[in-house]
Amino acid sequence: MKAELMKDMLHRGFIFSVLMGVLFITCSQTTQEFEEAVMIPTEEAPLSVTYYKDEMRAFVIEISRYAKEKNPEFSIIPQNGIELVTLDGTEEGVLAVDYLNAIDGHGQESLWYGEPRDNSATGKSRTRYLLNYLEKSQAEGNAILVTDYCRTTNKINTSINNAKEKGFTHFVATERELNVIPTEAYDIPNENANDIVKLTDAKNHLFFLNYSAYPSKTAWLAALQATNYDVLIIDVFFATEQQFTVEDITALKTKANGGKRKVIAYMSIGEAEDYRFYWDNNWDFEPPVWLSEENPDWPGNFKVKYWEQDWQDTIIYNQNSYLNLILSSQFDGVYLDIIDAFEFFED
Repeated sequence: MKAELMKDMLHRGFIFSVLMGVLFITCSQTTQEFEEAVMIPTEEAPLSVTYYKDEMRAFVIEISRYAKEKNPEFSIIPQNGIELVTLDGTEEGVLAVDYLNAIDGHGQESLWYGEPRDNSATGKSRTRYLLNYLEKSQAEGNAILVTDYCRTTNKINTSINNAKEKGFTHFVATERELNVIPTEAYDIPNENANDIVKLTDAKNHLFFLNYSAYPSKTAWLAALQATNYDVLIIDVFFATEQQFTVEDITALKTKANGGKRKVIAYMSIGEAEDYRFYWDNNWDFEPPVWLSEENPDWPGNFKVKYWEQDWQDTIIYNQNSYLNLILSSQFDGVYLDIIDAFEFFED
């Protein structure tokens, strides 16, 4: 186990720390002293909290590198986990330039409404905290896509106006399940017929993942084609094994008013979902080493040790990886969820 951990640490850029530790080790030192000197994690001395942020940041950067090699215009949008914009995760920290350059936008839930519950105002201190990071990313040229959760007219209007003032792309979800197109509840903010060439051109977006209200894929496609949202964030599958085709995605890239828009695929990288194509039923009895605890709030979703190679192969590198499925369907980008999985492991 120690040899495997040492190999992993070296692979992940800890060479300098290891060498410095070795310089201070003598032949008479104990195994425990060696572990402390080279910072090998053990059950008694787990990985530092910085490690988990570093690994998620590196994971997103690698997703970006792989995707943009195949399609340089492909957009990378991590949702939440905004602390990754600084190297140490603090508001005053040094900007994580490589990370900020690898992405094209940030998705942020419940900036003004939806935390701790739907249709309630997010605490002012929490909003200020998030804005501090989001504005750093925006200043580096990234689009900010806010999704608030509220349904009362005055709250919807306040949320929309706040986003306009900040220059953020905006969506108000009237249902947490993201199962409705809320055009009956309010007009699309900043509706326009412009062609959306890059993500920062967008003035609004639709975040829509639950298609259960639609009897068929044809009905669902027609409903979306009838809208004028600048960006659509949707699932890769209409049903568990019914993946959207190139023709489906191409049809969605034109707004009802004729303008061109971006169609972005949702993909969770901080949790594994037991209804996804990659899930092996044997994992219920013999889970892989990277599979962790089930999310009590979302049954069927399991935390993952996202730094493990087998999980990253599932997401990026395998021939039928999640990312390759998205690229082959000709989506314009990917919306990465559970970026804040580092919080689970830090705790």
